[in-house]
Amino acid sequence: MTRIDTSSPEGILPTPSHTVGPFYGYALPFRDGEEIAPLGHPDTITVHGYVYDGEGRPLPDALVELWGPGPDGSLPATDGSMRRDPASGGFLGRNGVEFTGFGRIQTDADGHWYARTLRPGARGRSAPYVSLCVFARGLLMHLYTRIYLPGDTAALTADPLLARLDEERRGTLIAAREESGAYRFDIRLQGEGETVFLEFR
Repeated sequence: MTRIDTSSPEGILPTPSHTVGPFYGYALPFRDGEEIAPLGHPDTITVHGYVYDGEGRPLPDALVELWGPGPDGSLPATDGSMRRDPASGGFLGRNGVEFTGFGRIQTDADGHWYARTLRPGARGRSAPYVSLCVFARGLLMHLYTRIYLPGDTAALTADPLLARLDEERRGTLIAAREESGAYRFDIRLQGEGETVFLEFR
């Protein structure tokens, strides 16, 4: 057995470098994190997609967070995404009634994620969108982006953020409507078709 002298800083060896994560499967995901919309709400939509790395491989250990306004464009101020039992401290899950606008979803073994939320309403001059944050292995900082829904061409054209992007880059922020009525939004972390990510200062 090798003994290391830790009585002085000179005797302590540096630890080897480690990749960042994936540690998201522990404590961060919560039951029904993808079920953001209240049960039976008529404005419920499904958004889904895959998280891909720079080589186009799906990431089975990424984590996606969503925040979105309600259909009237107002930001929810309701608690309730992670309710706990006051006696045991155990997780109770969502109450299924209030809309918190927040969800947290871990990708599955195929890198797929989905969420059921309410169709977002417009806020100010922006076209309706849902904010998204992605955590993935190797990222020192999580990444922020937006999911715009197709349909209202005038609103999308007038949106201040989308107006600054060329058509190809703009397309990485607009979900595709599928025949089922769901919206597909893939997240590409690097490489060809890389999603536009936003910087907050």
